[in-house]
Formats: sequence, structure tokens, C-alpha cells
Amino acid sequence: MLIILLSKTTKAFRPKTPIPKTLQPLLSNVTPTRPMSQSTSIPKKLQRVRDHGYDNYMEVEKKTRKVLKFQDLILSQLNHTLPISRLDLLSRRLGFKQHEAGAFVLKFPHVFEIYEHPVQRILYIRLTRRAVLQIQQEKQALIAQVPDAVTRLRKLIMMSNTGRLRLEHVRIARKELGLPDDFEYSVILKYPQYFRLFDAKETRNKYIEIVERDESLAVCAIEKAREKEYREKGVDAEDIRFSFIVNFPPGFKIGKYYRIAVWKWQRVPYWSPYEDVSGYDLRSLEAQKRMEKRAVATIHELLSLTVEKKITLERIAHFRMAMNLPKRLKEFLLQHQGIFYISTRGNLGKLHTVFLREAYKRGELVEPNDLYIARRQLADLVLLSPRKAKVDRELVNYRRDREDDEMVQVRNEFVENGSQSFAVGDNVKKDREGEDDLDSDIVSDAGSDYSDEDDDCLETLDAEDVHLTE
Repeated sequence: MLIILLSKTTKAFRPKTPIPKTLQPLLSNVTPTRPMSQSTSIPKKLQRVRDHGYDNYMEVEKKTRKVLKFQDLILSQLNHTLPISRLDLLSRRLGFKQHEAGAFVLKFPHVFEIYEHPVQRILYIRLTRRAVLQIQQEKQALIAQVPDAVTRLRKLIMMSNTGRLRLEHVRIARKELGLPDDFEYSVILKYPQYFRLFDAKETRNKYIEIVERDESLAVCAIEKAREKEYREKGVDAEDIRFSFIVNFPPGFKIGKYYRIAVWKWQRVPYWSPYEDVSGYDLRSLEAQKRMEKRAVATIHELLSLTVEKKITLERIAHFRMAMNLPKRLKEFLLQHQGIFYISTRGNLGKLHTVFLREAYKRGELVEPNDLYIARRQLADLVLLSPRKAKVDRELVNYRRDREDDEMVQVRNEFVENGSQSFAVGDNVKKDREGEDDLDSDIVSDAGSDYSDEDDDCLETLDAEDVHLTE
């Protein structure tokens, strides 16, 4: 019965008049197409494309972090010097294995200097003059930009829902925000007209609260970029009103429908990260789209407030609850690979560093500041080739030099003329002085093979604050 019923229904829907033979070839090539989607959201499942410019930047930073740990170890010692005999023991606190610390120090002779104590006749290690100057320059740049850091901290707190942030979360991100180590006293308590520090009764945690909102600071960096692009390029105001600067990584495949989805998403309006959204009804689909784009603007503004326009994903997660950010931050940021870039290099996959793509060009910051320049000088010292470093051969290869001196003395004994012996000694001295003057033009060598993991950079996150998925 079912077969008979189906056959009757199919016959009922057949056209009564037959199709002309001239139209049959044309209709045979026509395939039914789905209507174009009206959604304004970007597809979620996207393949991550690597950008080697940012990954190489993180590889260099991995070396500088290790060097910074050794610098702190040396500066914590008496007279800022450390005996070589204690180097292996103390370096184990930094995650080094046995006999690895000495090899690591010798890779960076422009940062660390090995010398022999004139009285004790013991080898010591200390910082070079260029490394000490770099530390002093970074301290001066950090102190000089404290007023700018105060403004950045005010804007960061203004983006929170309640106008307050946990002191511990700000302390973890103090280096990225350009705050000194003692910012609790030198910044927060020093400017009581801007900040208030109090203890929460429920959790006993310290919070930083803003005293009064300044609406003149509630201007995002992307709004200034839009205005600049509108004035210079003359882009249509309707197309640029809610758009972001998108630069996809090399090799990123952009299909037709993905391009249309991005074009639609660029036109979606959203609320400013500094705007209070507690009074809006966020249950509608349109409100959810606006909040999704507002989260992109919030992370964009957070990265713009940092010194180097980058911060780890785990530290962004500390501000998730306070700034209405989504739970799965990594998947969320991978939807917008033209705005952000997530690098897993330099941390063995333990940390994810988020870059603001529009702020970098060819591996360098487009608008560098003094603190960024001072920090990059340490990276330049790390990348200098150790082959042309000004290293005293008597201090590093002292055993070989002693054998050479004995051979010179033996040769001088067989010289009949005393003046000739003095000439030989003078030539040896000149040759050594010539080898000491090899510090003229130093080339970069980024091929260091050191790949030990950075244990101290991994932060301990609250379970309520972060939910990351690979």
C-alpha cells in the first residue's frame, strides 16, 4: 500500500505538459543551489596558519628570558659577581641540568664576562659593560614612562564591569603594562586621586578600584586608527565605521563565502569596551553578535595598552570574568586570525602569546617606545655572534695560553741574539692585542640551539577565571 501511495503522489507532481527537447540540455546543467547564508558570524572551525615572523620573535625572546634569569642571579650576589665553582649549583634553581650552565654562559659573551680574580686566582662571572648599560637604560625608560603607565592602568580598570580589578592579576601582567615591580606603592598609593586599594571581605583579595571615570580616556585605539585611515585613504564612512584592520597571515586560504562573512561581520555594530552594558537585554541574537564583536574590541584594546602590543593568552584569561570575555579564548581568537596571532613558540606549547597583527611589520613594532627599544637591546646582545666577541684568551682558555707561553720561552732560549728574543715577544704581544680588537662589526646569529623549557613563566590560573581548550 505504501509503494502504491508513493507512486501516485509522484505522478501527481509531474508536469502535465512535457518539457521541450530544446530546453532539456539547458535544464540538465542546472543544479539546485542553497540560498546564501545571512549569518554575520565568521566560521568557527578554522585551520591555524603559522606566521614565521612572530614565531622567530618568540624564539629570540625565549633566549632573553633565560639570560634575564642569569642576570638576576648574578645581580643578587655580593659585588654582582659569581664564582664559576658555584654557577653549576645555583643554576639548577633556574632549571638547568649539570654542566649546562657553563655552556649556556659561553654562548653569550656580550652579556656575561668571565675573568680571573687578581688576588684569589679564581674564575668569576659578571655582566659586561654593555649589559649593565642596557639594564640602566631600561630602568630609566621604565621610570620615565610611569605617567603613561598610570593612564594605561586607568583605562584597563575602566574596561572592567565593576570598575575594579584584582591586584594579583595586574601584578602578573605588570611587565606587559610597563608597571614597575613596586607599582602597588609607586603607582597606586602614589596617585590616590585615580586609584583606591581595598580588601574584599568575601575572598580577602586586594582589589584596585578607579576613583572616578574619565570619559576622555574612553577612546579605543581602533577608533583612532579608523579616523586616521578615513583621513588618509578616504574610505567610505559606512564601511569603516565598525571595521577592524585585517591582515591575514601568509598562506591563509580565503574562500568566497569566508570573504563575504568577513565583510558582513565588519559592518556589525557593537558596544564600546568602555561602555556599561549591564542595562541592556543580552538575550537576543543581535545582542549576542554585538557582544561577540565587543569581545574582539576588548582584547584589541587590551593588547593596545601593553608596551610591546603582545601578552600571553593565560594572562588575558585572568580578566575574562571582569571584561565579559568568552570562555574558550583560544578558539575565539582563531576565528580572527587577521586581527590576532597566537604563537606557541618559545614556551614549548605551555603558553600562548597573542600578538596584535596591525602593530607589527616585518618582526618589529611599527610605533616603538623607549621601553621597547631598551628591551630589544638585550635581544640584540643575545643575537650577536660569539665568534667575534672581545673575549680575553687568557681568562677563557687559560690552560692553552699557559702552554703557549711555555713554548715561547723554550724558543727564546734557543735564540742567540737577545734583541731577536725581545722582537719575538713584541710580535706575540701585538698578535694578541689584534685578536682583542675584533669587536668592530658584529653579525647576528639567531641559530642558537638552546631549547630548555621556561618553568618560571607558567602562571597558576584560577579555575573560575580560565577555560582554555586546545
